[in-house]
Amino acid sequence: MRRIVLIVLTITLLLWLPVAAVALDVGQQAPEFNLRDLSGKAVSLSDFKGRIVLLKLATTWCPTCHELSREISKTGDFLKKNNVVLLEVFIQDAPDKVEHYIKDFTAPMEHYALIDEGQVHEKYRVYMIPRFLVIDPGQAIFFDSLGRNVTAQDIERLVNEAAAVD
Repeated sequence: MRRIVLIVLTITLLLWLPVAAVALDVGQQAPEFNLRDLSGKAVSLSDFKGRIVLLKLATTWCPTCHELSREISKTGDFLKKNNVVLLEVFIQDAPDKVEHYIKDFTAPMEHYALIDEGQVHEKYRVYMIPRFLVIDPGQAIFFDSLGRNVTAQDIERLVNEAAAVD
């Protein structure tokens, strides 16, 4: 019995370590990036200093990414009312695929679909998608979803908590 417990603990540790190794620490400054949106406009994280930023790191082919988009859509009016911006970074996706992906996405809040060719992938150590981060007004990481699903209720709670930190 003891041997089985040790095996289970070892497997759990081996599975958990890669996740822990890629997580960004809550409270650390969010890595800066400068990407282009679908119209070619340059967008940097620092453009939104002083505001809460939701950073969604995803791909167009990921079903869980689609689910996260639906959860974000449910909070659109709340996010707009609270002046929250959504930066949706598509990791190594073609612009035409991203355009097709977001055509049904209703986003009353300020929203940018950005194309990443490796910059954000590297800086944010993206090995699991989707990845959802809440960045506080001072541009520190308030929340990193790494390996966890996020619901509309979670998003509203996290935005309220991040706003209270300022």
